[in-house]
Amino acid sequence: MEIVARDVMIGEPAVCAGDALLDQVAKVMLQRDCRAIIVVDLFERPLGILTERDIMRRVVAEGRNPLAYPVDMCMSRPVVTVPRDAPLDQVIATMESHRIRRVPVVDGEGRCVGIITDDDVIAAWRRIRFSQPGVKAHDSIG
Repeated sequence: MEIVARDVMIGEPAVCAGDALLDQVAKVMLQRDCRAIIVVDLFERPLGILTERDIMRRVVAEGRNPLAYPVDMCMSRPVVTVPRDAPLDQVIATMESHRIRRVPVVDGEGRCVGIITDDDVIAAWRRIRFSQPGVKAHDSIG
């Protein structure tokens, strides 16, 4: 059985509109215990992604007031996405080639339906690895 993006993704990810203010989004990140929020349009299609690092590097480190900035002023774009039926190998290759730690998952209409983080990929790999007969948690990786 092939593992695909929908098997690994976190469903119903935190999303916001591009005109949301950073202080509001930071509160959502805290409430949802997430390090990134996907910025979407009216049809739930990803426009960008805002991470804690984006806020720190593009606003706070520059001495700017986060209360005065909308998300679309500091989000990362264009956003890289994967389809929900993408094989896990393709998800990993996409994350590696774009050097990203999080990737939104989209349906056939391009709407955001989930997010996959590097931690999700590692957890999936461990499930695969340790479900093999004779493999124990302390066995060497490779």
